[in-house]
Amino acid sequence: MRKTLMTKDFTFVVIGQIISLFGNATIRFALPLYLLNQTGSSAIFGSVTAVAFLPSILFSPIGGIMADRINKRNIMVVLDFMTAALIFLFMLFYKNMSLVLVIALTMMVLYGIAGAYQPSVQASVPVLVAQKQILKANAIINAIGSLANLLGPVIGGVLYSAYGLESVLWVCMFCFLFSAIMEIFIHIPYEKQNASESIGKMVFNDMKISFRYIWKENPIIGKLLNSACFINLFLSSMITVALPYLITEVLSFESNEANELYGYAQGILGIGGLMGGVLAGILASRLNIKKSGVLLVYGLLALLPMGIALLCSLEDIQIYFVIVFSCFVSMMLFSLFSIQMLAFMQEKTPQTLIGKVMSVVLMVSMCAQPLGNAFYGFCFAYTVGYEYLVIFFASFVSLFLVFYIKNAAKQLDSNHSS
Repeated sequence: MRKTLMTKDFTFVVIGQIISLFGNATIRFALPLYLLNQTGSSAIFGSVTAVAFLPSILFSPIGGIMADRINKRNIMVVLDFMTAALIFLFMLFYKNMSLVLVIALTMMVLYGIAGAYQPSVQASVPVLVAQKQILKANAIINAIGSLANLLGPVIGGVLYSAYGLESVLWVCMFCFLFSAIMEIFIHIPYEKQNASESIGKMVFNDMKISFRYIWKENPIIGKLLNSACFINLFLSSMITVALPYLITEVLSFESNEANELYGYAQGILGIGGLMGGVLAGILASRLNIKKSGVLLVYGLLALLPMGIALLCSLEDIQIYFVIVFSCFVSMMLFSLFSIQMLAFMQEKTPQTLIGKVMSVVLMVSMCAQPLGNAFYGFCFAYTVGYEYLVIFFASFVSLFLVFYIKNAAKQLDSNHSS
């Protein structure tokens, strides 16, 4: 029985996540921003970020299968080394190729690696901590992601504005190298599984088992997964496209100032996610899943001031602060909601299925993100001067989805207490 949450191995996983996710957040901030600065097009920005998500969707189930059949430590080490190599290759070629093409390809590979990487992290949590500590452990992992999303864009924005893109790339490359080396010393319990069938058949069978478990054997997980898709389609993608486009292209700041302000905004967004993770850890024993839909309602309402600020005759800096504050509150509440749902899924999923199921959860929930990114990219491109309409649309449509989520949460609470 593990009585201490922060064991040596879980601590190493946490440190590895801090370094790796910081590098990930920084490069995901810098590359799309560089593309937006060079093209000034929200449609290109939305389309490239949409395409970048596709490999993540495809590789998540493969990552889940690997997490159940290969030592999770080895997966993390190899993929971090691969990411460092990818950044080095990008630095060699990005000035001599089509900018849109090379950034799109690099982002696709980055997201593909992340899709294969995260199931190993999620699947390692239940085997490194006691069952009663899973929610707190997930809160820590979530807080790390939020902390990385806080520091990565802020530091990346300062470096990018002061020294250019290559300074950011060098920092990120060394982050992944350091993380990979440190992860070599992690020990994660692992039982080798016999693989007598082909890779293709193995993927098909594991996917079939996962889908059957999610939507047949434990349909509450399926309903929660549908909810995650709705949130990604109408909310996460809107914020992903709106934040850089509004700050760097719509508001009348100087180029370098706009990039720094966007970095700070992304950092504050990370603080919101971090606060959600901290609250989940503090309130772990008091959170009521039945009332989780209320978090989404308040999170949606928090987005409305963004549209109101754009509609009213406010100064650009005032609009900026309203946008940042709205996104901060929404991110905090959405993060708290997501942690509850993820902890429940992990608690209810058998250990032999955890990697496969979590990979399917990540894959399906991410399917909506590229569609949303592309959709909102074109929405902002065709509503120049009327960007507030896009934000009002996202907020009001999402309010209708809350009713579905609240019904699922009620059934979840009934099953959870039985």
